[in-house]
Amino acid sequence: MGTWHWLTAGESHGPGLVGIIEGVPAGVPLTRDMINEDLARRQKGYGRGGRMAIERDMVDIWGGVRHGRTLGSPVALTIQNRDFTNWAESMSPDPGQPDRVVTRPRPGHADLVGGIKYGHRDLRNVLERASARETTMRVALGAVARAFLRPLGIEVYGHVTRIGPVSAPAGEWTLEDIRRAEESPVRVVDDTVAAAMMAAIDQAKEAGDTLGGTFEVVAFGLPVGLGSYVQWHRRLEARLGAALLSIPAMKGVEVGTGFEQAGQEGSMVHDAIWWEEGQGFRRLSNRAGGLEGGMTTGMPLTVRVGMKPLSTLMSPLGSFDIETKEPFLAQVERSDVTAVPAAVVIGEAMVMLVLAEAILEKFGGDSLPEVQDRIRRWQETVREF
Repeated sequence: MGTWHWLTAGESHGPGLVGIIEGVPAGVPLTRDMINEDLARRQKGYGRGGRMAIERDMVDIWGGVRHGRTLGSPVALTIQNRDFTNWAESMSPDPGQPDRVVTRPRPGHADLVGGIKYGHRDLRNVLERASARETTMRVALGAVARAFLRPLGIEVYGHVTRIGPVSAPAGEWTLEDIRRAEESPVRVVDDTVAAAMMAAIDQAKEAGDTLGGTFEVVAFGLPVGLGSYVQWHRRLEARLGAALLSIPAMKGVEVGTGFEQAGQEGSMVHDAIWWEEGQGFRRLSNRAGGLEGGMTTGMPLTVRVGMKPLSTLMSPLGSFDIETKEPFLAQVERSDVTAVPAAVVIGEAMVMLVLAEAILEKFGGDSLPEVQDRIRRWQETVREF
């Protein structure tokens, strides 16, 4: 196991969520407010459901931070589930007879396969952990990664590019453009399509249906040479793909112009190289999305993610009860019409967690000043190449 690794624990309606991240260098500025800012961003977005009206996610730091700076020891975080007060008996860890038993699996969820795999006759034992509620802690851990990356000159933000049938115009956006998307109810850069996206969400809600979409995450300020070509698991796009596809409901990832390149000639795909005295090498375009041969090029790293429509439908599809084997309409749990704007923040978190690990793999360092110094010296080497 490498220097940087992390884990989460907790169920959707349990007491709360727990996260531990090991490998954060000492001296990184980190406060509860910095983490809570990203947690609040995750809860925003047009089309969210009733759970967001209940939860006001706030983090507690249980270890690894003293007086606003990391210590180099594991950072331990907890987030309380406020809704647990209504589920204390149902989700108790003590021996007893479970209530709110679920025996009707929902199409598109982990319910049925998870029940078969782990031998659960009560599918609540599956859906409680498979729930996207777990991503709340991923966002908190991602905020720790953001706190580490920011003093290194690295910023990571995302925006929505499609919700249901409505797509935003393509473009090469600046950091300022993308951050401005926070002002949009659907987290879209080009606000000319925001109204159409919200209308599509309203229509789906009225029909008891859900919508998916796509979003883009961009990392600015990355040094050249993160990742490697020498083994499959060290290629950065492979690691990013795995991280992003691990988010519930994500079904596709592309880097740069990705799938579009499959139908184009090479002359329309690859990025010409330019060299300038005192500046070194750079690309004249960024169709590769900041990655070549599994390594960062120094251009903005751009990944796009496709999210399927959420599986819990207010007008549910057919299913069968696992005990009686009788047909029923699938179990309905509280859900959103769409969570694409919220998924942006989760995608940012996963990208930042991968990039922080890649930074420490290449540069090492037990404290933030040590990492900063090593990156400065590397940048000089790159410019002189």
